[in-house]
Amino acid sequence: MRIDISFDFRKDASGKDPDAHSATLRQYHRFLWSRPLQSGRAFHLDDTVPGTYLYHRSELGEFHLSSDSVIPTFTRWKSLKHITGQFPEEENEAFRSIGYTIGGMMVFPGNRVDGKQTINGARGFNRKIADRFDLTLECIRRHYLGQGSPLAETLSRYREFFALFGDFGGYVDFFMLHDLVVGDYSSVGFFMPFDEFNSPSAPQDPDTYREYRRRSIEFIEARNRRIAALAAGLF
Repeated sequence: MRIDISFDFRKDASGKDPDAHSATLRQYHRFLWSRPLQSGRAFHLDDTVPGTYLYHRSELGEFHLSSDSVIPTFTRWKSLKHITGQFPEEENEAFRSIGYTIGGMMVFPGNRVDGKQTINGARGFNRKIADRFDLTLECIRRHYLGQGSPLAETLSRYREFFALFGDFGGYVDFFMLHDLVVGDYSSVGFFMPFDEFNSPSAPQDPDTYREYRRRSIEFIEARNRRIAALAAGLF
């Protein structure tokens, strides 16, 4: 299947949330992540089950997955307009556009457990994360090590999903996240200075925002290249 890594999923979402309404995005997710796990077991995703975005059921378990655009641009945050408004709208729109390419998209379990927040919801509402994927990935890394994090309780509710990938390295390999970690998977490469979740999770000045945007775009572009190679059968 050909993957257009430049396609902005807003284009076929009819003005709605691309995570839920872009048919192209759903097709890409199903194709990319329906593949063998590190264990060699098949992980097939079904996009025809009513009421769920992508579905898997086998001896591995039952999983309801949803899409999440994981790179916030902060350009829609009213509280940060004094920062993002200092940049040309063309630059802000370009950031939004690349954020909606496949390199900026992930799948997570979409079913609520005990009526509590999903991973998608917790990422957005937790002020220590502010929807940032680098911070989310650090929480996932710590989950595999049995360590605490601002998302520890949420991630633990979906332990069966994360167990599919064996360890943090397996998770990174499966979802093509190599460009956001150090080579030996021992740490995450953050988009902003990191101080054990104590420093502000959102940019506080134009210079920090500019660097955050640069690193975010570099990650998306690198992951897009990896995904294109995966789709071409080079991985």
